[in-house]
Amino acid sequence: MGFVDVLKALFPLVLVIGLLYAVLIFIKRKGITVTGRKSKIFHIDVLSTQSIMPKKYISVVRVENKYLVLGVSDQSINLLKELDVDESIVDEPLEDESSKNNFLDILKKNLGMK
Repeated sequence: MGFVDVLKALFPLVLVIGLLYAVLIFIKRKGITVTGRKSKIFHIDVLSTQSIMPKKYISVVRVENKYLVLGVSDQSINLLKELDVDESIVDEPLEDESSKNNFLDILKKNLGMK
């Protein structure tokens, strides 16, 4: 096996790696995230996720200006409730660490439970 044969084998590999890198740069510039935490195209933010069982979660998601409580499992995603949240309250930063509510308190408050 000569030097030319090694180059013939490595050239396609380098070409494919270069193309994958170019696609990655293109995706990053367009603002599409692969992780799923934020999407700039649809203005979707996952605000909080709480595990309730293995592979089963409750998530609070903001889509545009709507707040949704979603039940998420490995088989499906179900809309549990659309929250009526005042925009001015949600966008205000919390100053005191002790005044922060956890996910369960927020969920109970918005579902009308005490």
